[in-house]
Amino acid sequence: MSSRFELGDLVISTAGRDEGKYYLVVKIVDEDYIQVSDGDKKRIENPKRKNIKHVRPAGYHFEEISIWLLEGKRVRNEDIKKAIKDYQKNEEAK
Repeated sequence: MSSRFELGDLVISTAGRDEGKYYLVVKIVDEDYIQVSDGDKKRIENPKRKNIKHVRPAGYHFEEISIWLLEGKRVRNEDIKKAIKDYQKNEEAK
């Protein structure tokens, strides 16, 4: 399984109704598909399946959330929402 994405990576949707929306990678399905969550409409309990051709890396990796996912610990939707919101706030400040 050699995907260019890792658990905890921040990605941006480049196609579909959700174009331009930020998501967090919560599962690697195979070399072509990942599952992503925004903690709001696409919650961790029901992540969105995305073709990797339809997302691009945002260039940021949430290490703590990645560790939680790898260890099988519970990741809350609030954690994902806060991580994405904090990233967007930092990008706007630049």
